[in-house]
Amino acid sequence: MLRRILGIRRLFRMPVTETGDQYSVWVGLIYIFNLIVGTGALTLPAAFARAGWGLSTISLLFLAFMSFMNATYVIETLACANAVFKWKRLQFIKRNSVQDHESDEEPSSSQHHYGELEDPLVCGDSIPSRYYSLDKRIELGEMANLFLNKSGRTMFYCTLCVYLYGDLSIYSAAVAKSMMDIVCSTVPANASNTTDWDALPCFNVSSTAPDAYTRLDCYRVALLTFFAVTGPFIFSNVQKTKYLQLFTSGMRWLAFAIMISMAIYLLIGHGPQGKPPAFDFTGMPTLFGACVYSFMCHHSLPGLISPIRGKNRLGLHLALDYALISIFYLLLAFTGAFAFAKLSDLYTLNFVPTDNENIFLEIVEYFLALFPVFTLSTSFPIIAITLRNNLQSFFLDTTRLESYNIILRKLIFPIVTVAPPLLLTYFLEDIGVLIKFTGSYAGTGIQYLMPTFLVLSARRHCTNLLGLGVVNKYKSPFSHIAWAVFVLLWSFMCIILVSVNIFEKNS
Repeated sequence: MLRRILGIRRLFRMPVTETGDQYSVWVGLIYIFNLIVGTGALTLPAAFARAGWGLSTISLLFLAFMSFMNATYVIETLACANAVFKWKRLQFIKRNSVQDHESDEEPSSSQHHYGELEDPLVCGDSIPSRYYSLDKRIELGEMANLFLNKSGRTMFYCTLCVYLYGDLSIYSAAVAKSMMDIVCSTVPANASNTTDWDALPCFNVSSTAPDAYTRLDCYRVALLTFFAVTGPFIFSNVQKTKYLQLFTSGMRWLAFAIMISMAIYLLIGHGPQGKPPAFDFTGMPTLFGACVYSFMCHHSLPGLISPIRGKNRLGLHLALDYALISIFYLLLAFTGAFAFAKLSDLYTLNFVPTDNENIFLEIVEYFLALFPVFTLSTSFPIIAITLRNNLQSFFLDTTRLESYNIILRKLIFPIVTVAPPLLLTYFLEDIGVLIKFTGSYAGTGIQYLMPTFLVLSARRHCTNLLGLGVVNKYKSPFSHIAWAVFVLLWSFMCIILVSVNIFEKNS
């Protein structure tokens, strides 16, 4: 009996993430930075120029704050989910302790060891309880299973799958098209139809041979190569992408530094060429769409936070990460909006050199053209692993995940994760409709609605389960109900702004 209690005790206190798979808080912040700062940042300068520098600055800082607030909701819900799992384990220990007490001639021994299990968990009104932790990785889907009703779970999984499958499709198509543009010859100016671009020969645009290697062929080869390179990471976990994250993070910083430096150089040498207004509310919908997509990270936060060592000041570190990203976005957008008289929707297109004899500018051209490859190659595995884990939580019992067939866990679910985006982008390279829907309606649901509903349900559930005296040290600083109501009202405003943005682009 004693060995069984001690074995259960070790199980109760065992960290889910092995020590070798953990990383420091700064590495974790790099993961989050890489997830947030993607190609969406390249749309900010043009959006700033349309909406005005004053309105854009206020809007960007406000949307950064809203994104951070909902990120703290995700962290609080993760701590609540850990508390529920620990409570269930404690109930299991209680039942076994009672059974052993009835059959044991010396019950005092079992009571003594049971007391050691329970006492450190509930520490009073002022000391945080050990029920609440972030050690166990619990995906958003598992949280939905714990805290939402059937209708809420159905809506959650539909929204999450639409967003993540859409993201994977957008990322893979963007990387493949970037590689195609680098490898193939420049598209003639008179080829205005995108279908003509696909049918053009890749290396000799004047060739009319029927068996010529077309741009579409190059796109598909690049797409398959991208999946072949990033696919193996999807069969492991987020921690295995550590060195890929660090390398591409350096390339990403270098690319942004080049763009900012060249814009500052143009401002010093030629003065401000762009003259954006201070406030132009007609550009607000476009600015909103760019900013919301540029602060998205909530769907993958649980998997990135759980392996971090030392989470005592996690909220402060996350706030610093958001502040750094906001300053970085403002610097990129301000320099671009004032340095160029006319801005392309994708900022890197403004740095294509006109003098091809300059070797340095030629190198810069190719390096910036590879920017989507650097940024999306790091985000793709993280999002794919997040989708895989949430699919497992929907179809399998995650409390006994290891009991399922290894082929089902290690092979079937990763294939189900990557196969739909691969097939979609292989046969349909123009996914403009998918981009609009994924980055707008589903994005609003994932960034605003779902974290708010989850945290409200989790608070009520844990209060009923553990009582008011058990303190959650990871509780969001925005825990007042007025903040949640404000987020919900803002979400509906977001849907209206997104709809206006889509309508304007289609008209």
